[in-house]
Amino acid sequence: MGAIALPQRLRLWLDLIRWNRPAGWLLLLWPSLAALWLAAGGFPGWRLVVVFTLGTILMRSAGCTVNDVADADFDRHVQRTAQRPITRGALSKREALAVGAGLALAAFALVLLTNALTIQMSFAALLIAVAYPYTKRWLALPQAYLGVAFSFGIPMAFAAAANDVPLLAWWLLLGNLFWVLAYDTEYAMVDRADDLRIGIRTSAITFGRYDVAAVMASYALYLAMWLAAGVQARLGWPFAAGVAAAAAMVGWHYALIRERDPARCFTAFRANHWVGFALFAGVVGSYALR
Repeated sequence: MGAIALPQRLRLWLDLIRWNRPAGWLLLLWPSLAALWLAAGGFPGWRLVVVFTLGTILMRSAGCTVNDVADADFDRHVQRTAQRPITRGALSKREALAVGAGLALAAFALVLLTNALTIQMSFAALLIAVAYPYTKRWLALPQAYLGVAFSFGIPMAFAAAANDVPLLAWWLLLGNLFWVLAYDTEYAMVDRADDLRIGIRTSAITFGRYDVAAVMASYALYLAMWLAAGVQARLGWPFAAGVAAAAAMVGWHYALIRERDPARCFTAFRANHWVGFALFAGVVGSYALR
């Protein structure tokens, strides 16, 4: 691989971390911020908001580098991923890992602005995230494992805002896991034909003809569990309105995915961050009106 001019290299790095596709980090951000508000009993302060926002962006970006390194040999056989920088040979795996390590270190520097409990939990979060790409080799539902990785910002938010991780935090994590399972199954439905051919294991393949039903059941569990948490936290009508708005979006998702058309499944996946935003807005609105 020859020398690459700096502007071109920067473009490759931005492509590597999916900088032009913010839906990925928004899916992680909204539940983490909602957990911050719940843990603090209202606005948690700008320092924590900035730390968790920037940390989410950095860690999602670092995760993309690890995922692409791990999946390079698979991605070249999937139409949607064949032109990723590592897959097409524009970036080496070593350079990609160096970029990812730099992003992870920057995220850790932000965590150092919190407290000892949050710092300790950040190591577990890193290990869980790094292991995810390899679960597709042996887990029937790697999307469920991804649910843990993508939801770990919730207990970390409680640790940072309250210096405690109560049962409520783990309940919210479990509920959020079902949301991740729902939207990442939609994502897996896009690549099902390619994944079957190359031997990748996904929830879309495992659920088979019950995939749409599994997605809708996962959405229902997610909304029900977060609604129950909102009742326990005595959130008001804004949160109920947020849950209702999210449920309406889920109904639209059913219309998109029921025929299993890959393009429509991808549309559903990309729109999922609005579901999380609806619940976050409901949490913020409830505390603002107290």
